[in-house]
Amino acid sequence: MKPAPFAYAKARSVAHAVELLSAHDDARIIAGGQSLVAMLNMRLAAPEILIDINDIPGLSEVSVEDGFLRIGALVRYAQAQRSPLVSTHAPLIARAIPHVAHAAIRSRGTLGGSVAFADPAAEMPACMLALGARIVIAGVDGEREVAIDDFFKGLYETAIGPAEMLVALRLPLHGPSRRVAFGEYARRRGDYAMVGLAATARAQGAGLADVRLAYFSVGLNAVRAQGAEAALEAGDVEGAVAALDGDLDPDGDIHASRDTKMHLAGALLRRVAAELSEAAQ
Repeated sequence: MKPAPFAYAKARSVAHAVELLSAHDDARIIAGGQSLVAMLNMRLAAPEILIDINDIPGLSEVSVEDGFLRIGALVRYAQAQRSPLVSTHAPLIARAIPHVAHAAIRSRGTLGGSVAFADPAAEMPACMLALGARIVIAGVDGEREVAIDDFFKGLYETAIGPAEMLVALRLPLHGPSRRVAFGEYARRRGDYAMVGLAATARAQGAGLADVRLAYFSVGLNAVRAQGAEAALEAGDVEGAVAALDGDLDPDGDIHASRDTKMHLAGALLRRVAAELSEAAQ
């Protein structure tokens, strides 16, 4: 299929993009376009206008500022995968990127676009949730930050307003006591995961503290398994697996039943818990 007719504008700056968003009731931002173009072609989206932000200066930078790693909205997966700042200060991101689709998509797709799109089966929203990221959003009144725990609102819904755009991701720097782990089960390499898990923790003696377990492909958006987090902090891995019954409520689909997804979620948790504990020791 082909998309419905739409207008097109190239934004010169963040302020210009926000101005264009404010001037149209049904506008969409396009950056990498790896998700949006497919939706346009299937007519799952039919915006009045596409606002191209690819030429906006400063959005393709990765930097360390004020104790945070700042990843601009236009940083591509391939760029982040090559970045020494990302591998040093956000190793969870570096570990997750190879699982994202295929190389051709990673060469165009952006981390910011994935988070803004909020696909429940995507890796980056879960990584941001596990890392405790802050999302920088620009609007007519300037920039504001939203904690990632308050960012996802539902299926493809976020805290980004109709005349706002995501401009950066801010991640706490990876310290010497931090531990990360990532895993997913997919039918084929490059497919969306049937179940995935991004995890962070802080080593505390022989145990773990500040555990954050962010699952994807198990609900309307990436979700933290807070009951499992508490059990894992108490050193009870099997208790954490049991707690998933209260933390997760996935729907079955053509790839896996609900019971299969819950089984895979538990298997991933055991694997991730072992990895976090081994690193802590």
